[in-house]
Amino acid sequence: GLSAGLFYFPRYGSYSTYDPAENHRTVNDLQLVTWMLAQFSSVDEVKTALPSIRIIGLDKPGSTSTVHWHISDSSDRQAVLEIVDGIPHFYDNPVGILTNSPGFGWQLTNRNNYINLFSGGVAPRLGNLTLTAFGAGSGFLGLPGDVTPPSRFVRIVFYKATAYSFETVLQCFHILNNSDIPIGIEHPVGKSPDIPSATRWTSAIDLTNRKIYYKTTYNSTIRCIDLKNIDFNTVRYQSFPLDKTRQ
Repeated sequence: GLSAGLFYFPRYGSYSTYDPAENHRTVNDLQLVTWMLAQFSSVDEVKTALPSIRIIGLDKPGSTSTVHWHISDSSDRQAVLEIVDGIPHFYDNPVGILTNSPGFGWQLTNRNNYINLFSGGVAPRLGNLTLTAFGAGSGFLGLPGDVTPPSRFVRIVFYKATAYSFETVLQCFHILNNSDIPIGIEHPVGKSPDIPSATRWTSAIDLTNRKIYYKTTYNSTIRCIDLKNIDFNTVRYQSFPLDKTRQ
């Protein structure tokens, strides 16, 4: 099984310019996930095929509306694809995490700013002083709590690294909840657009058992789509609202 997703990557990515002579091998950035999932079953297959296509955007040249991609397969191979100045960069992803800007290499390096963090509590003494933590987890004091992409990346890196599996799906959502962006936080009070940027849904994909789990802004119940029950040879493309009722 293969999974792929795109993530907003403003100001750091830039695609090749559109060339009508290359139409036969041109793929739009928002269609690249479909191109991958329709043809390949592993990260290595995607990596091998990428040089055969040109990836472009539909926005005007110079637009910041670019994306980058996280790709994973059932062997637990994970990778990141970023396109900078029209050149694809394919990275192995040892942490299995991707947020937004800056680039993936920078995000990995930025982890070193938090080398002091560890699970558990801190030592109760400092010289002759006896100190008492206010609560559990004081070894994580200093973990960034804002919703910027670098802070979300670091936060999930450390939560994932210290997690143990009591129930894998539930654990995934517990960790992912820590990167939720509430409606309103990205805009000044009273200046939120009609469709504000926020976490609209959260999903976890089980590539071994071919199941997709998800919850939404309007319904925090974890729901499941079992792909093994769908005959993709006979079922045509369909789309449905994530929530029939929004309250």
